[in-house]
Amino acid sequence: MILNRVIAFIGLGNPGEKFSNTKHNAGFWVVTEWAKRYQLSFEPGKGQYIVAKHRKRGVLLIKPLAGMNLSGTAVKQASNEWNLLPSETFIIVDDVDLPLGKIRLKPKGGDGCHRGLENIIYHLQTDNFPRVRLGIGTEENMRPAEKYVMKPFKLNKKSEVDRMIVLGADVLDSISTKGLDSSMNKFNS
Repeated sequence: MILNRVIAFIGLGNPGEKFSNTKHNAGFWVVTEWAKRYQLSFEPGKGQYIVAKHRKRGVLLIKPLAGMNLSGTAVKQASNEWNLLPSETFIIVDDVDLPLGKIRLKPKGGDGCHRGLENIIYHLQTDNFPRVRLGIGTEENMRPAEKYVMKPFKLNKKSEVDRMIVLGADVLDSISTKGLDSSMNKFNS
């Protein structure tokens, strides 16, 4: 018997209105944009996350709700619920070391000093999962990074942020239809 596999796009961020416009929520923004494209609605998952399902494409959109630095619990819960392999678990995450609007796909890697990724690696006991890194770096003073990521973008960056969100959703489209390798070739140029 052949089982249909699914992939999960897990957008990292912090839940709640207080954090909704902070740079750290770039992962949330991108999965929300992809959900809007396909009129998908988020509903409570069987753990500390909400989930939307694109059944035709076999894609889960997940937003952990425990907070950025505790994302690993929800990722592990979702992985267990849908029997996801690490290679099917795509983490959509902000990256202060990439310029605003730049997107990088990686098949695996370390945490890059990102506490959300660090917690996911801890809970999954592997760093062998793909990630879509969303550049949030600007000319502002970005150190300490912990403070920079918890602030909204300046108003004059809105159009660049909006373009990054749309491009991020385009990346998810590509991954879900053409796969990771083809998408890396297209978007990592």
